[in-house]
Amino acid sequence: MAGSQDFADDPRNADLRVLLNGELVPSREAKVSIFDAGFGLGDGVWEGLRLHKGSLLFLNAHLDRLYSGADQIRLDIGQTQGELKADLLRLLEANRMQDGGHLRLMVTRGPKASINQDPRFSLGKPTIACTAEFKVPPKETSRGLNLKTVSIRTSGPEMFDMHLNSHSRLNYILALLEAIDGEADEALMLDPHGNIASCNATNFFWVRNGTVFTSGDTYCFNGITRMNIIDACRAGAATLKQGHFSPEHVTSADEAFVTGTMGGVTPVRSIDGRELDENGPVTQLMAETYARMKDDYAKEHPFV
Repeated sequence: MAGSQDFADDPRNADLRVLLNGELVPSREAKVSIFDAGFGLGDGVWEGLRLHKGSLLFLNAHLDRLYSGADQIRLDIGQTQGELKADLLRLLEANRMQDGGHLRLMVTRGPKASINQDPRFSLGKPTIACTAEFKVPPKETSRGLNLKTVSIRTSGPEMFDMHLNSHSRLNYILALLEAIDGEADEALMLDPHGNIASCNATNFFWVRNGTVFTSGDTYCFNGITRMNIIDACRAGAATLKQGHFSPEHVTSADEAFVTGTMGGVTPVRSIDGRELDENGPVTQLMAETYARMKDDYAKEHPFV
């Protein structure tokens, strides 16, 4: 089995640098304090970034989401977006990366005088770290994912806002563990009202009679790849219907796919044991559309 976050081994990853508080550090030597708020409490925000043909795809949208999340948890990153971009460029140049890279940019509240929930114990300086690895999905993922509907629900902003890219992912990990126990690759999660929401790490789309369906925005990840696909559909690539749909609506789906920064558009092979057309025409169209969007963006926004 291969989940949506799986990747092919690459020997170039054995000797790479990471960015840690403005310094370029060998990955095996990078360390943070056990008193760091991110380590002890999951108190921080992050972004996944894709390096494609010399460009960090949709970088401004990712950084806007990062800074918005930091503001939401009252975390001062302490750098402008321009300064952070300059650090990311130094990281890519140090690792001689031009294509096929995946970055994990992480910002925590930093070291604390004592590990507890109270942010007033912070010593006042955030931890900013970024890994950069050569990562592409393995060939097996192209066969499609097996999804399982799980018991753990997504949440709304009145409980825990899924639009916040928090370091704490335990609820999604528990959902994935339930799916793995059911011999699936990824979990399909419902919202608090029992409607289709998202997967544990990606956003979910399904196709019936040529129409693309997806959930409303409240109970799913604020995915940048998801929004690109929605925008493409609204621009005429395919008919889209967005709203609240029961699990029964998915049982008659012809195709399905998930979206995310790492895998882009990944087809779904089965849901709860029911086989789908993983090579369906709409899924292929969405994958081809997104591939063109990436290429167009890379031409217009060179970074490295």
